[in-house]
Amino acid sequence: MNPSQDILHKIRRLEIRTKQLVQSAFAGQYQSVFKGQGMSFEEVRPYAPGDEIHSIDWNVSARTGDLHIKKFKEEREATVMILIDVSASGNFGSYQESKRLVAAQVAAVLAFSATYNNDKVGLLLFSDQIELFLPPKKGRSHHLRLLREMFYFQPKSPRTNIHQALEYLNKIMNRRAIVFIISDFLDNTDFERPLMVMAKRHDLIALPIIDPAEEKLPDVGTIVLEDPETGEQFEVNTASTQLREEYAETSARRLLELKRFFRSRRIDTVPLHTEKDYLPPLRTFFSSREKRKRK
Repeated sequence: MNPSQDILHKIRRLEIRTKQLVQSAFAGQYQSVFKGQGMSFEEVRPYAPGDEIHSIDWNVSARTGDLHIKKFKEEREATVMILIDVSASGNFGSYQESKRLVAAQVAAVLAFSATYNNDKVGLLLFSDQIELFLPPKKGRSHHLRLLREMFYFQPKSPRTNIHQALEYLNKIMNRRAIVFIISDFLDNTDFERPLMVMAKRHDLIALPIIDPAEEKLPDVGTIVLEDPETGEQFEVNTASTQLREEYAETSARRLLELKRFFRSRRIDTVPLHTEKDYLPPLRTFFSSREKRKRK
C-alpha cells in the first residue's frame, strides 16, 4: 500500500469512528443547540387575528385592499468554521496524546456533528500565518478532505499568531457563523480585540487545550527544556520546590486570566485536557447550552 492509499484508508476509518461517536454521544443535541442563523421569506398571506402587527406587508395590503402579512421561516442550515492552532507547541503531550492530536479528534467530532445536520463546514489551520483555509462546503468528499487536513497537515511555521488568524476570518466571513477555535492559547500577541470582534459577529466557542505538565512541573531533577516554537533550550532544576511552585502559580494565573476574559466577553469555553477523555466536557457543553436555549 503506497503512502497516499494508507492515509486514505486511515481517513475512512476515522470517518467511521467519528460517525459512531457523534451518533452515540450527542444524539441530536447539536441540532437543538445550533439552529439556523437567520430567517428566510416563505409567503404572503391574509392577516389573521393574533398575527404580529410588524409582520404586515403594507405594500401588498394597499394593493389588494386587505391586510396581508409576510411569513418567514427559520433557516435550518448553519455555517460552521473550525479554527485549529497548528503551531509547534501543539506537538507537546506528557501523556499518550499530544495537544495537536486531541485538537484534531475534537475538530473531527464537531465537523461530523455539523455535516450530520446538513450544515456547511469550513476549516482554518493557523500558526503565525494562515496555513490552510477551506471555505465552508457540504459533501462527503469535502468532509474527507477536512479529516485529512485536521490529522495530517504539516505546517510551514512553528510559531503562533492568533491575532492574525482571527483578523483574517473576520475579514472574509460576512455571514454569521458558528466558530470553534481550538488552541492552547500560548501566544504573546494581543488577540483579545479581534476575539471580541468575532464574538460580536459570530457564535464563538473557545476550546483551550491544556496538558498537565504545563500546569505543574514534575520533580525529575535537572532537565533541558526546549521551546518548540523558537528552538531555545534552557536547563531547569525541577528538584527546586520554589521553582515548581512559581511555575504552577504562573500557569494557574495565565489560565485564570484566560477564563476570566472569556467569561467577561460571554464567550463559551470548553477546556480540554490531554490526559482526559474529551467527550464528557463536550457532552456537558452541549447539554448546558441546550438548557440555556430553552430558558
